[in-house]
Amino acid sequence: MHIGLIAGIGPAATDFYYRGLIDRHVAGGSPLDLTMAHADVREMSRNLVGKNPGKQAEIFAGLAQRLKAAGAGAVAITSMGGHFCVNELTAISPLPVLNAIPAVDAALAKGPFRKIGILGTRTVMESKLYGGIPSVEVVPTQGAALDLVHDTYVAMATIGHVTEAQRQVFFEAGRALCERGAEAILLGGTDLFLAFAGHDPGFPVIDCADIHVDAIYTQSAA
Repeated sequence: MHIGLIAGIGPAATDFYYRGLIDRHVAGGSPLDLTMAHADVREMSRNLVGKNPGKQAEIFAGLAQRLKAAGAGAVAITSMGGHFCVNELTAISPLPVLNAIPAVDAALAKGPFRKIGILGTRTVMESKLYGGIPSVEVVPTQGAALDLVHDTYVAMATIGHVTEAQRQVFFEAGRALCERGAEAILLGGTDLFLAFAGHDPGFPVIDCADIHVDAIYTQSAA
């Protein structure tokens, strides 16, 4: 299937999805048919903070229309944060939406962990990944830690680069959640791979974006 990706939110997340799909198609021996449309990460951040999913869904729907015109048969948002408007987008999108949240819940249901913590944007953490993962119990990020993780994540995602100080914010937040009973930490922000890839934070990590890329590959290889 020709896949359309809504990309650019942020740049490192786009690279993660693109490389992940390329690697899977090479390993599977199937051609990758893909078109990307660029969304503005700063505009999305304003709509996220302003709690305006309808406005962002309209923007994404316009991009989905361009992807449909290019021949795409389905569309995916290359951002966990961008999924804050996925229900609104699904209702108006001219293409089927490859929603990450059900794929994440299905993967968690099959996994060994029943209590998890979540790192990502404020909306991701407060909504317990948009209320879409009933297969596990979520240990919530609270108070000052929630604000710090959100602000650190947005700063990192906007420029597509992580500092050591930012990495330690995420690691310390994850350790605090594990001390409160979490058995593993769900990376609910696509760009968190920048902080965690190649590093051992001292607790098990589950990457939402990697699960989503697998789900997209299943469709794109069909």
